[in-house]
Amino acid sequence: MQTLHVNGYDMAYLEIGKGRPLVCVHGTLGDFRTWSPVLGPLSKHHRVISLSLRRFFPEHWDGVGSDYLMAQHIDDVTGFIGKLGLGPVDLMGHSRGGHIAFHVAGRRPDLLRKLVLAEPGGELDSSLDPAATPAASPRAAGIVAAAARVKAGDIDGDGAWGRLPAAPKQQLRDNAHTLIGQVGENRRPYTRADAERMAVPTLFIGGGDTRGALAAVHRVLAPHVPGARTAMIPGAGHWMFDQAPEAFCKAVLEFLAA
Repeated sequence: MQTLHVNGYDMAYLEIGKGRPLVCVHGTLGDFRTWSPVLGPLSKHHRVISLSLRRFFPEHWDGVGSDYLMAQHIDDVTGFIGKLGLGPVDLMGHSRGGHIAFHVAGRRPDLLRKLVLAEPGGELDSSLDPAATPAASPRAAGIVAAAARVKAGDIDGDGAWGRLPAAPKQQLRDNAHTLIGQVGENRRPYTRADAERMAVPTLFIGGGDTRGALAAVHRVLAPHVPGARTAMIPGAGHWMFDQAPEAFCKAVLEFLAA
């Protein structure tokens, strides 16, 4: 593990492989370990740099503080890439990390060569979804409920979380308190104007079995991003790189090599 001091914070990251740099940004409850299932195949062709966002493992955050903001994470990833000093990099984000990567690309396209968004998280505004309203979304309500359970000491929960194997469950447990910060992170929705301004070649990846908002966002965004490509991973859900690593890596590597 290495660290890079960015915006007053030591960002931890793992680096493996040689070649063109590929920076990977994890999603909610993840960290630099999220990408472990695909580090082998990706690092055969790329210098893979998997980072942990502010307040995620290896920090053991208690949920107290005011710097867990979506805008801060976007600033941090932008600053991290700049401080690497490697020239334009390829950037890949999953879920929350996809939301961050989308906005890094919109703000600083000069830092990037290509962009991979694996089911980017977040919400659509009315320019992309006429049914969208400013009211709290089911996603936001779910985060509030989960954060309340974490505050009450209910870290392990039940349902799908409880059925996870030991290693991924521990990763979620290590990052559980970040849900508290996510309640007030001020994440803004995607807009059609943001999508149409995208100047970085972009690949959207979706899991064929994903349902709900996570399945909708990338399908709605992709037609508005100039020249965007889409790859679907059959038989996989939101964690497609863990459930179908070979198919996921094939889609990513073919796009990055083109």
